[in-house]
Formats: sequence, structure tokens, C-alpha cells
Amino acid sequence: MLLSTGTNINFPNLGIELKDVGSSIHIFGISIAYYGMIIALGMVAGYLMAEWQAKRTGQNTDLYLDFALYAIVLSVIGARVYYVVFNWNEYKDSPLEVFDIRNGGLAIYGGVITAVLVAFIYSKIKKISFGLLADTGCLGLITGQIIGRWGNFFNREAFGKYTNGLFAMQLNIQDVSSDYTMPLANLAQKFAGKEQAYQEILEIRNHTVNLGGATYIQVQPTFLYESVCNLILLILLIIYSKHKKFNGEVILLYLLGYGLVRVWIEGLRTDQLFLFNTPIAVSQLLSGVLVVVSSIIILIKRYQLKKKTA
Repeated sequence: MLLSTGTNINFPNLGIELKDVGSSIHIFGISIAYYGMIIALGMVAGYLMAEWQAKRTGQNTDLYLDFALYAIVLSVIGARVYYVVFNWNEYKDSPLEVFDIRNGGLAIYGGVITAVLVAFIYSKIKKISFGLLADTGCLGLITGQIIGRWGNFFNREAFGKYTNGLFAMQLNIQDVSSDYTMPLANLAQKFAGKEQAYQEILEIRNHTVNLGGATYIQVQPTFLYESVCNLILLILLIIYSKHKKFNGEVILLYLLGYGLVRVWIEGLRTDQLFLFNTPIAVSQLLSGVLVVVSSIIILIKRYQLKKKTA
């Protein structure tokens, strides 16, 4: 087994320098990306979390193994479809690359939407409560997200704006998107109509640093922020799940909490997926909608319960 050689990833204001961080390992001549390995680890951990929650709440754990087998496969497909649809310009000239996910290109919301649809269909087939299934499954989903975000670390993606703050992260400019090396005329054309995103990339390009003869950009590690926020959210959901007022409340709280996190995170990122040819970040818009809709449903359900017990 051979580890791929890589470049350094630095957190200068924390005094952390990670040397030769690669993106894959080689086994018998086959390259296996850390991204895929981490996503797979997140899936296994997510299932184990859902199984633990099912045991904790007295449910049949076998139902969750069957559900996981369907949900995991279909959610990966959904995550890829979501990414490709809102990033079609990258694939229209080489459509076969749609099937290559070794270098990233999975959108969490595509996976979330697919997982919820699979849960709904599965609950109808098995004649079990969709709310209970979703409450249990969403704890596994967010566990997978906590771990899966670290795939972005090894791929040098899903980072944010320029910063010189405490958590500033330095990445070799050759390891990141071509947005940071392409001619300015091409960059302006790519981001035509998306002035804010264009200016944020220019700011990163204007604040590069030279380290050992190589050029590095310095950015917000938004993958880290999201992973930590999701961990906090998971802990809160686990604690609250024993006190929920109705089946379905935990997943609604997950959608509400995660929506709030993503509204913030998407405001920091420079690699958003846009709503076709508009300057609207599609995941930020969807996050805001989820926050509003989830809040309304929770309030309505609680009002109905309170009215019944009055």
C-alpha cells in the first residue's frame, strides 16, 4: 500500500502545519481516494447511529438495516444528480465525467431530499410510521454528514472566503479549483451576472502567500465549521429525542437546525451552486425555505397537540 504524496495544508494562526497531505492511497496499482473512503465511513457510522437510536427507542432494528441499504445507494445518486443539475456547465462538454465522483461533486441536499423520499416510500411499504422512521434515520444522516465533510478537507474543496482569522487555512493554489489560476477574462466570463461571487474569488487571489516557492490561498475552512456545528446539532437532537412531542418532530428540528447552519455556511463559501443563470445560491435558498417551513409545521403540530389536551 502506498500513500499518495501531496502538499501542505496549514493553519498559520493556530500554528498547525500538516505536511504532504495526499488525496488517495494506492493498493495493487489501484488509486482509492480518501474522499470515497471517508464517505463510506460516514455511511457505516450513520447506520450504526440509526441502529443505536432504534434500540434506544424499542424499535425493530432489522427495519433500519433494510432501509439503510436502499437509502445509502439512492442518496449518493441523488446527491450527485443535485450537484450535476446545478453545475451542468462543468459537465455538458464531457458528460461521462458525471459518473466520476472520486474528486467530489456530491451535494448534501440532494442526498437529504432523496433520503426523505426513500423513507416515505419505505414506511408505506412496511406500514410503519414515517415520522418515527425519519426521526430515527435523520440521526444517522447527520452522523454521516459530520464525518463526510472531512472528505472535502482531503479534496481541498468546500472552503470559504479569504480570511486572516484564527482558523485561516492555507491551500496550495495548484490543488484547488481553476478559478484561482485561470485568466481574469475567463473568470469574469464564468461568473457573469454573479458579481459578489466574482469579487470574493478576486479577494482570495489578491491575498495569496508564497511558502517554499509555492503559492497558497488563505481561506475559511467551512467544511470544519459545518462538521462541528452538525456535531453540536446531533448531540442536541439525541438529548431531545426522548422528549419529543410527536413523531416527525426530530427530523423537523434537524431540517430547521441544519438549515440555519447552511444559511450561514453558504454565505461564506465561494463555490456555491447557483440557481441556473442567477446569482442566487441554490443551497442557501433551500436552507432558508427549510427553516421557515419546518418552523411553521412544528408550531402547527404543537398547537394542535395543545388544543387536544386543553
